[in-house]
Amino acid sequence: MILTALGSRIQELRLSQSLTLQDLADRARVSVSMLSSVERGRKAPTVVVLARIAEGLGVTAAQLLAEPESVLVRRAAEQDVVDEPGGWQRTILTPVVPGVNFEWIRSVLPPHCDAGEYPAYAGGSHEYVFVETGTLRLTVGETVTELGAGDSAYFAADAVHGYANPGGTSCVYYVAALIMRPRGRSASWRPTRESGAE
Repeated sequence: MILTALGSRIQELRLSQSLTLQDLADRARVSVSMLSSVERGRKAPTVVVLARIAEGLGVTAAQLLAEPESVLVRRAAEQDVVDEPGGWQRTILTPVVPGVNFEWIRSVLPPHCDAGEYPAYAGGSHEYVFVETGTLRLTVGETVTELGAGDSAYFAADAVHGYANPGGTSCVYYVAALIMRPRGRSASWRPTRESGAE
């Protein structure tokens, strides 16, 4: 891997986590000037420095050095299916891509089921919703919208939101979510629903 490609990969992962150079330097226990030089492709990191940067980003050194695959596939048998309290179920359909905060989720709500309220995400977060069958009550902040089969909606996910099925039949809906991470030094931040509980 050429140094500029390695540097770009490190910078892309850092920015996807909303980390400043100083944030990552602190996590990785390397100097800001070293990190900046590596990101710009001006210095080749030692094995130790590369391992520290990878650790600071939450990936392995091998992942930093690997050539990105042009097509990632998540087979049906590999999809995460979660049975939630209240009898509803969600399935994360998309492959996991390091540094990409996008997920496509299929949820099934039984009749008269309320999936609960979800916290506001960081600014720049977005959710798109499509209802396949049944009726979905979407609440975003104080706004309540009922969606039927074939309906879709978009909302900025930096507001408290919730999903419920007020109908007498099951509701199947899909959420395409781009969830941004909060700014700052919150190194331990994780989405409260394991990044895809909708």
